[in-house]
Amino acid sequence: MQAAENVMQQNIVFSEQALELQALARKIADEVVRPKAAELDEKHEYNMEAAQALAKAGLFKTWIPKEYGGHSAGVLALSLIAEELAKADSGFGVAFAVNALGSFPIVLGGTEEQKKKYLPLIGNGEKFVAFCLSEKFAGSDASGLAVTAVKDGDDYIINGEKKWTTNGGIADIYTVFAVTDRTSRSRRISAFIVEKGTPGFTINKVENKMGIRGVPVVETHFDNVRVPAENLIGGREGMGFKHAMMTLDHARPGVAAQAVGASQGALDLANVYANRRVQFKVPISQHQMVQKMLADMAMKTESARQLTYAAAAAIDEKGPNPMNSKMAAMAKCLSSDVAMEVATDAVQVFGGYGFMEDYPIAKFFRDAKILQIYEGTNQVQRIVIARHLIREAGELEHLKEFIPTETQERYGAEDLNA
Repeated sequence: MQAAENVMQQNIVFSEQALELQALARKIADEVVRPKAAELDEKHEYNMEAAQALAKAGLFKTWIPKEYGGHSAGVLALSLIAEELAKADSGFGVAFAVNALGSFPIVLGGTEEQKKKYLPLIGNGEKFVAFCLSEKFAGSDASGLAVTAVKDGDDYIINGEKKWTTNGGIADIYTVFAVTDRTSRSRRISAFIVEKGTPGFTINKVENKMGIRGVPVVETHFDNVRVPAENLIGGREGMGFKHAMMTLDHARPGVAAQAVGASQGALDLANVYANRRVQFKVPISQHQMVQKMLADMAMKTESARQLTYAAAAAIDEKGPNPMNSKMAAMAKCLSSDVAMEVATDAVQVFGGYGFMEDYPIAKFFRDAKILQIYEGTNQVQRIVIARHLIREAGELEHLKEFIPTETQERYGAEDLNA
């Protein structure tokens, strides 16, 4: 099956570099990630050995531009790696991909000095990164931030609290979004680089999570945290919301890839179990209801995979634009919904054993849920998709002639185009 997949990939979209990086990720996933997944999940511990293996293999360089010591391999290669890691352990897939999320604001909007200072360290795996956007009262509504950054001479002073910072405590570099102009609607937010150990910057509550327990999610507190003005990402105030949205558009295919990996991992386990578990004197894979479940799981997983690859490739080709924003939202939404469905059906295939933590499928089920929530809930993704569709309706004027005349007369052309 893997050989067939590789042939398909080579013929359609993937570069040799991307396939080489994928192969390295698969090796690390098989040798270092999967064997420790259950143990570290139970202990709520980070797989530092796997992270070091990724650094040694150069996988953190994937999304870093060549001029700063990276591979310039793009979002598609990043998605391939995240998929392989998540197939072995969905939580560690997050631990890897969040470094891209945290560093994209610098890659996409940083000054030349910021890129030269931080990106080589991130690419070499010397420094891990976290992304500080969400707050207790500003989750899906990123424009509702309350953390502030006030200019004070050549510095900014940051105050407030961030919620759900993934990689918090592990990370050395934090990209932090804060309000710099309360009076502005479009330019109120700016982004900053805050380094671990800066006075006043602390990690407080470490969340006790349902899933992805091997990667820390924390509250980050800012108590008169003084950062130099040179740490203002892009060197201009008011660009934070733009940087955040560009970052999320780039990162969502990576979340989708984590979901595809989680789906494939759950499907693989269910398939093996169904061929080993005997009931009524035959493996349960011989029963038609189980066959239907496996077939549906496979079709949904492959559909999500192809949409994810398409969204990632589109961003690599043309960067942020409305069409790619829609594609990224579609990939994230579909793939994470599929991951939850496949994990649920996989538990069902395992039956009573699937409910027991002795079997690995329970972890896939627990890990899947967060994929529908973080980096934009799937309800928000559907709003994003729908808004793009509504704007695109203006390009479909040629279809008006197929709408019955009485409908046009009753509602009017203006209403039809609303």
